[in-house]
Amino acid sequence: MKRTPFHQTAPFRVPTDDGKTIEEHFGAVATESRDVSIAHMIAPPGWSEPAQTPEFGEYTLMVSGTKRIELPDGAVTLKAGESLFVPAGTRVRYSNPFDEPADYWSVCMPAFSPDLVHREDA
Repeated sequence: MKRTPFHQTAPFRVPTDDGKTIEEHFGAVATESRDVSIAHMIAPPGWSEPAQTPEFGEYTLMVSGTKRIELPDGAVTLKAGESLFVPAGTRVRYSNPFDEPADYWSVCMPAFSPDLVHREDA
């Protein structure tokens, strides 16, 4: 990652096929950072993804809407103004079974990478 001040004006839009919007501001693709990734995401109503056990810790900060996070000890419903940290090595499943888009920021340390996410087969 660049070690001087960096003004991000063109985040990388990650191509998806599930209706979710992902704009990586800092991370492996946008800034070649392996230390941290920061992405703005919008998950449409009805969106879900398979469970995963990533090698990175993930902070989720909700802007608006609601998101469901299934963890080994039960599910968390995350609402606007709330945040959650999921440590590396934790099996987790993210979804938006609600009627409005879930708008949130995700911070992953180390940076998100398809090689580190370990998604289960759907």
